[in-house]
Amino acid sequence: MTMIVRNLQLVRDRITTACVAAGRDPASVRLLAVSKTFGADAVIDAMSDGQRAFGENYVAEGVEKILALRSWQAAQVGAPAVLEWHCIGPVQSNKTRLVAEHFDWVQSIDRLKIAQRLSEQRPPHLPPLQICLQVNVDGGANKSGAAPEEALALAQEIAQLPRLTLRGLMAIPEPAVDFVAACAVHARTRALFDQINAANLLPAPMDTLSMGMTADLEAAIHSGSTMVRVGTAIFGKR
Repeated sequence: MTMIVRNLQLVRDRITTACVAAGRDPASVRLLAVSKTFGADAVIDAMSDGQRAFGENYVAEGVEKILALRSWQAAQVGAPAVLEWHCIGPVQSNKTRLVAEHFDWVQSIDRLKIAQRLSEQRPPHLPPLQICLQVNVDGGANKSGAAPEEALALAQEIAQLPRLTLRGLMAIPEPAVDFVAACAVHARTRALFDQINAANLLPAPMDTLSMGMTADLEAAIHSGSTMVRVGTAIFGKR
């Protein structure tokens, strides 16, 4: 058993334990393995234990890895595993075509302009790009994310764009001092998620609440996260 496989199993155990403590079904929380800065070999290790969804922060590095994994899979015997690639870092205007052509999800949209470019550049033979609106729930001055008071209007605009499907919200709050404080800030994202859905102004309700990482996944699950983004606890320190 490799270190990555062992770590994956430990993280899954943490997710299950957190769900049980919160009175939730463990199947209601998806694990996104954040493979940024690690090579294709690390992804292959994780794949060997059934992990299929991977997150990348840097577009060029992510695309290189996606292409490398496709080549590796093409050389294997049998049907290849279907991988799901999430862009979870900032997307610059000059990188939208790469994202639109190679990723399955983008979780870091906080500007209509970027969403419009992704919509225009998504190849028609691919399924719609799955989108999460990133929100800056704790008001960090240097943080990406739409302001909470702007989120509903932006969500409405994004939801109308062709070749995109709005799935939910993503947040990366500042580290909290303890479990109670982490729950409180994650609860603000959950409240915003519920508020937007309750407005009933989207073509379909959002179903994805992406919050929680290695240090705070228990608090995020307690507060209603449906997807946790874990890198260090799986792949090690960068």
